[in-house]
Amino acid sequence: MDLGVALGLALALALSCLLLLVTLWRHRFSGLPPGPPPLPWVGNMLKVDVADLLRSLRQLSHEYGPIYTFHLGSRPCIVLSGFQVLKEALIDRAEEFGGRGDFPAVQMWSHGDGIVYGSGERWKQLRRFAITTLKNLGMGKRSMEQRIQEEAQYLLEEFHKTGGQPFDPTFFLSCAGSNIICSLVFGDRFPYDDQRFLTLMNLINSNWRLMSSTWGQLLFTFPKIMRHVPGPHRQIFRNYLQLEAFVATRVALNKASLDPSQPRDYIDYFLLKMDQEKDNPKSHFNEQTLSKTTVNLFFAGTETVSSTLRYGLRILLRHPEVEARIHAEIDEVIGPSRQPCMEDRARMPYTDAVIHEIQRFADIVPMAVPHTVTRPISFRGYSLPKDLNVIPLLCTSHFDPSQFENPTSFDPGHFLDATGHFKRNEAFLAFSAGKRLCLGESLAVMELFLFLTSLLQRFRLGTLEDRASIDLSPQSTGLGSLPRLYRLYLLPR
Repeated sequence: MDLGVALGLALALALSCLLLLVTLWRHRFSGLPPGPPPLPWVGNMLKVDVADLLRSLRQLSHEYGPIYTFHLGSRPCIVLSGFQVLKEALIDRAEEFGGRGDFPAVQMWSHGDGIVYGSGERWKQLRRFAITTLKNLGMGKRSMEQRIQEEAQYLLEEFHKTGGQPFDPTFFLSCAGSNIICSLVFGDRFPYDDQRFLTLMNLINSNWRLMSSTWGQLLFTFPKIMRHVPGPHRQIFRNYLQLEAFVATRVALNKASLDPSQPRDYIDYFLLKMDQEKDNPKSHFNEQTLSKTTVNLFFAGTETVSSTLRYGLRILLRHPEVEARIHAEIDEVIGPSRQPCMEDRARMPYTDAVIHEIQRFADIVPMAVPHTVTRPISFRGYSLPKDLNVIPLLCTSHFDPSQFENPTSFDPGHFLDATGHFKRNEAFLAFSAGKRLCLGESLAVMELFLFLTSLLQRFRLGTLEDRASIDLSPQSTGLGSLPRLYRLYLLPR
């Protein structure tokens, strides 16, 4: 046979096989919403900018609508975009959309344990226990408010030490936020110069950056391949192991000094629960789940509040007129010397609106951790199989023009009515929604209000930058939206 004919036949056969694979691939997911046609193995990855996956997914929603199918490599997902479809799925049908989806950057460490990345009955029991225990330890109560007020004073002392010189606020804000969760989980706080504490802050900040980087997005998209590819993403797993080792040390200390009649912290309560269920072979309370849930609480309680505050201060540098109005409200309601308290919040609608708008505009967790469908369902006319991955683009609710008048602008008026009173907006999903609603929401609300008002009661914010040219876009966006690094200085009021 002529070589050219043979090559032509081979090429035709290869193309036929490829077309057959594509046809079979599409048929396999024929009941799902429309979306960009996938290719075997790579899925839709040739359709997006992996370095900015979130922006690409938002753009595809303009083409395919509020619910569409997207293939992360070989994994089919449905993407939810816009307030209305997010509400229908996460709130109206919370149980059916309440499973935890694939998040390889963490699950290779957690193996599905814990209260953030778990699913099923184990997750339900661990989450219920965590909520009850944190409430027993004061979350949402006056005693927790007092702890935050005390930490605010430590934070202000550190700020005073800067002597009006420019500094990066990242470290101080991370320490303040972390010490609140430390008081619940470990029973005490750490001095800001404690070497162990500095190490923990570096581990948490490192993982937050890595999971929001291009490398983190590649790991999310191609987990089987990226596990074997060298690169900075492999540090995520190693960092989690170090956090887990620190927790193991604290657990050993708690075991040695445990008084069953006086539990001091989350670890003590968990150890008592383990002892209570020691004869139950199906118990979900063991050393492994203790370790994973403790790291979950510590990580989540440290980074999200501190990132929000860091973003918020940069926004106020860009908008000094907003800072001035907060100063005026603080002077009127609190005065120059009395420490701010949560009772003040109801009488400070503008400050409350600013904090909500910071959360909306900064959009610290723009697409949440993936969900799954917990059973086969019909949703908006489509057939969604059990365990289908769901990517909720929470950011599309925060920037939905049908819900916010000027969604791309920072505008506290989004949360104020015509008379200047605070106005809630159900499209505000900073703490997610439904079964996966952040269990630390009440704690975060307290921290944001008390830390910000305490700071602005004592200081005015200054910058060496041209305020009009301050860039408020994130440095990177993945698991989180990271504010750009900056320096500010503080002037006593």
